[in-house]
Amino acid sequence: MDLQLHSPIEQIFDPLFTEKKVEIFVKRDDMIHPFISGNKWRKLKYILSNAESLNKKHLITFGGAFSNHLLATACAAARFGFKSTGFVRGEKVQNDILMLCQLFGMKLLFTDRLSYREKHSLYTAHFQDDTDAIFIDEGGAGELGVMGCAELVHELPENYDHIFCAAGTGTTAAGIIRSIDGQTVTSHVHIIPVLKGGSFIGTEIKKYTNNKFILHPGYHCGGYAKTTPELLTFIQNFCKLTGILIEPVYTGKMFFALYDLIQKDQFLAGSKILAIHTGGLLGILGMSSKFNLNS
Repeated sequence: MDLQLHSPIEQIFDPLFTEKKVEIFVKRDDMIHPFISGNKWRKLKYILSNAESLNKKHLITFGGAFSNHLLATACAAARFGFKSTGFVRGEKVQNDILMLCQLFGMKLLFTDRLSYREKHSLYTAHFQDDTDAIFIDEGGAGELGVMGCAELVHELPENYDHIFCAAGTGTTAAGIIRSIDGQTVTSHVHIIPVLKGGSFIGTEIKKYTNNKFILHPGYHCGGYAKTTPELLTFIQNFCKLTGILIEPVYTGKMFFALYDLIQKDQFLAGSKILAIHTGGLLGILGMSSKFNLNS
């Protein structure tokens, strides 16, 4: 089971970086695959290998109506010979992401929000008699997901003073932090929770590693998938000036935080900073109406 990684690192430029004497680089995990994108592939890699080793052919997972994880799982299932079913949080809807999931063969089970909280109970109720089925947590969270994300650090061609990563479940961040050995890689890892009250991410990360990290919980912009005019304007300007697409749920908030911290002189002159672009770009389709693109 192999998916060729294509995740280059490129430098981006801005007068702000020149003024503050810092260098900014982006790890382009969004370029790994158009649908099994970024950290989604990293988190699924060992999950799928485990399913294959257990001879499980039916992937059961969970996500919201615009879930990049659902889409990645659906595409990976089709590519590697699995069936897939996705429990979708909330009332029955149709959108571009779910349409793509269905094109890749995923069966969708819409679930009320209260029942959705009990994922293992849902799985048992529907699939306890399906000997081919295997449970995959929302977002690919868990030890196998952390293992896949940890490999990102081994791909870096040099050490960076700081590494930035957005966090929803904390799986990607935990993998990166686990791989910082303090000798070959001495980077300070900065985590940007995208949920309101995201300090719990720190607790989740500590389940997988005791290595140090820096949490910045103040950039959620109102909560998961919430935005502010400042965030949306920043995203539009960033995309226009760099040619790199980011979105309001994860990568937009991470870059917004990075720029703000640079502006506030939080880094020494000469610092080299790496931002992890975790992909998941198609989720922006559910937020197109929020942008004022005619101004």
